Amino acid sequence: MRTRILLSFVAAFVAMIATTGDSLAQSQRTLAEARRITGDNFTVSARTPKGANVIAVRQPSAAMLTAIDRGLTDLFAVARKNGYTRRLTYPEYTVYIANADRTKDSAGTYSPDIAVGAAQYAGTEYDKGGYIYAAGMVIGFNPMSFVIAEHTQNLNRVSDVVRYEGEHLVLYYNDRRRYAETADHSRGGGHPILN
Repeated sequence: MRTRILLSFVAAFVAMIATTGDSLAQSQRTLAEARRITGDNFTVSARTPKGANVIAVRQPSAAMLTAIDRGLTDLFAVARKNGYTRRLTYPEYTVYIANADRTKDSAGTYSPDIAVGAAQYAGTEYDKGGYIYAAGMVIGFNPMSFVIAEHTQNLNRVSDVVRYEGEHLVLYYNDRRRYAETADHSRGGGHPILN
């Protein structure tokens, strides 16, 4: 009996280590993707008051962390309203906060954004010479991750960007057809996707 219990414990421990190793490898790939896209070095790890993961270039303010939670709260509410129930907990999300590549849009409005390769937007009105400015960008599905720019004011915009990037992740796990239709804004459409 003792041998069976010990073997069961060892098997469970090995499975836990294997799962942790997979998660760590996936997190490392996502971090590498965030670095590749932004060119930034993410050195700070934090959690929002409700448990979302944050990886940042600098320690985010308490107000920024609360704004992230508010965006996720809005996302979860609208997801449930649309009948989606999978992947709606704060700890499942990781938000990377990068340096802003610009802080004002072409109209002069405060708009911290990141520059990302133009890809499918090449040649469109958004193309700024091989790159576009984006409020946020999904960078991983496991863990569910996206990158946004650091904000020092207008934190309601942070909540909106978190909700909007989160829409892609909710759709990925709940409605693949709708995800495929809305993942690429270069063909039209924008946010909010879920009403």
